[in-house]
Amino acid sequence: MAKKPRATQPPASAAEDERVTTLELFFDLVFVFTLTQLSARLHESLSWESLLQSFLIFIILFWMYGGYVWLTNSVPPVTPVRQLLLIAGMAAFLICALAIPNSFQATGVIFGVGYLIVIIVHGFMYMQAVGWKVGRFVPLNFVSVAFVIAAGFTDGFTQYFFWILAILCHVVTSMLSSGIRFDIKVGHFVERHGLLLLVALGESIIAIGAGIQDLSLPFILAAVMGLILTAGLWWIYFARDEEKARDTMHTRATSDRLRQALGAYFYAFIPMLFGIILMATGIESSIEHLTKQLDLAHAFAFSGGVGLFLLGTIIFRIASGIPQVVYRSIAAVLALLTGLIGTNISAGFQFVSLILIVIGLVLAESAWGVAKQYKKVTSS
Repeated sequence: MAKKPRATQPPASAAEDERVTTLELFFDLVFVFTLTQLSARLHESLSWESLLQSFLIFIILFWMYGGYVWLTNSVPPVTPVRQLLLIAGMAAFLICALAIPNSFQATGVIFGVGYLIVIIVHGFMYMQAVGWKVGRFVPLNFVSVAFVIAAGFTDGFTQYFFWILAILCHVVTSMLSSGIRFDIKVGHFVERHGLLLLVALGESIIAIGAGIQDLSLPFILAAVMGLILTAGLWWIYFARDEEKARDTMHTRATSDRLRQALGAYFYAFIPMLFGIILMATGIESSIEHLTKQLDLAHAFAFSGGVGLFLLGTIIFRIASGIPQVVYRSIAAVLALLTGLIGTNISAGFQFVSLILIVIGLVLAESAWGVAKQYKKVTSS
């Protein structure tokens, strides 16, 4: 009697390739320091100009962070050489982060030098992954660096012009690299971005500690409110969206998978992450003035931060083929309008209003999910 063939298991290395390494998580912690620096920068001086400057800095750094995510997805940092190179990239991001507070003034050139190292390490590691195909996009990355460094020697309109040109270089780069075939390891890619978002949400908790003056009852209540609001945003993404998006990406063809990767994990993450930066700024300002009215800028930074995060999750759902974004659209508008509460009543009332909006959204989507499941069961 012939023996029944033993079921084969996938190689352990294939499963390990799907997981984010501890070094990549370490890299993300360093990158999130740039978000902390941007939040502190806005808290210290919040104006339309500082908001624009912070957004330009964020776009430049997040674009290259995304480049490193795609890089380590293709070339896992599992050898000593790759690990040392990734640590060099971390050091470069740290230099950029340290230069953020005055990157449009005295430390602009230092920021540019750190950014140059980021590009050099990224280009060298990518050459190991795809060979000389990096010639399609690496040269423009260096042109982008040149614009950022040049901006450090200028001011006024010329400085902003150079920063915008640097960002446009990356836009063109993404088009030129579209012909390179990227075989995305879905589990790793989704987990990496989820961990980044989780660490970024933790940054808003750091904002609570940064606003401490004395451990009074109002401060303790405000700290708990900040935790509840942040936990609500965590729930909105991690309770269902992350898993659904991963399942969808697994079933899609390579070209559709790449479109989802760009739409859901880059373009959607821009408002989500920048929203967290603004929310952290708002939390810190609110804790300091809980019973007082906020000025217009800080009130709408707080409300706009939560609204931007919700907008990002809407884009994420659309790009990932997840239905039902109506509730989130309504919640995003309501969140933005709480800025009027902060300016006319108090920061505390705005804080509570944002929490109620987020909780209401979670309950509404949960009820919709239960109703949909019930309808599916009864119709079958």
